[in-house]
Amino acid sequence: MEKQLRSKDIKLVQIGNSKGVRIPKALLQKYGFSNTLLLEETDRGLLLRKKDDRKLSWENTYKAMANEKEDWDDLDTTLLDGLEDEGFEY
Repeated sequence: MEKQLRSKDIKLVQIGNSKGVRIPKALLQKYGFSNTLLLEETDRGLLLRKKDDRKLSWENTYKAMANEKEDWDDLDTTLLDGLEDEGFEY
């Protein structure tokens, strides 16, 4: 089944010297938006995303890498590719 692209016309509203948009409550709940969002400018337009307030840590990075279950079997082949005998400084 193909993913259906949904769109909705919304109006810009005056907020002081700026403009803003109203996001329906159902969408706020569906995507877990709270007080802050991340606005990203892309080649295709503007993208609103949930702000990830989690801080980057070695522990979280290690867990994410472990969950990827990457195959590192060819690493030894790369390390022993013969270049170590070519006089390169390490």
